[in-house]
Amino acid sequence: MTNHLTKNILISSIDWAYDKAVNGGPLLDSAQEIAQTYLSGVGTLHEKTNSLIRWQNTKAGTSGFLSGLGGLITMPVTIPANLASVIYVQLRMIAAIAYMGGHDLRNDQVRTLCYACLTGNAMAEIIKEVGIRIGQKLTVQTIKNISRATIVEINKKVGFRLLTKFGEKGIVNLGKAIPLIGGIIGGGIDLITTNTIGNIARDTFIGVSD
Repeated sequence: MTNHLTKNILISSIDWAYDKAVNGGPLLDSAQEIAQTYLSGVGTLHEKTNSLIRWQNTKAGTSGFLSGLGGLITMPVTIPANLASVIYVQLRMIAAIAYMGGHDLRNDQVRTLCYACLTGNAMAEIIKEVGIRIGQKLTVQTIKNISRATIVEINKKVGFRLLTKFGEKGIVNLGKAIPLIGGIIGGGIDLITTNTIGNIARDTFIGVSD
């Protein structure tokens, strides 16, 4: 099915997953709810964020966690259910980290940067290509100043990057998944890649250190 994956289908899938991550659903905590749980913990903001990333790495790689995603397999667009789950889990982590950094998840600029984080190490190049300068982190004001034209350009670049990862080499680069058996996802997400994405989201929305 990934042979027929197009940029438009992929972006539509990411849009859907992001809305699901922000709004939550039955038995699915929203990104904000997850963020609040970690914000109420002890330690610095940086340490709390690292705890969230560690939780994502240890829990999200289990078949039990993924099987609990339930309705994720019924997406409004044509995309493999295992790919949908990978996108959703990683995007919800990114959004939770952005929220912990004080960013509005319904802001178009924040949304676009969350998408960019999905590309992993390619994000730095994408941001540089559109002329955004990053210091230690993207401040709320810097994000607000990103123009509509720049948002469109970032989304375009993100779409092509992710299509390359998913379309040409399957979903191995962004997340590993095994075919569905009886509606339950067997196997886990690529933890190394998920950890990398979490660290990039942290450095983008929280900063390198407190």
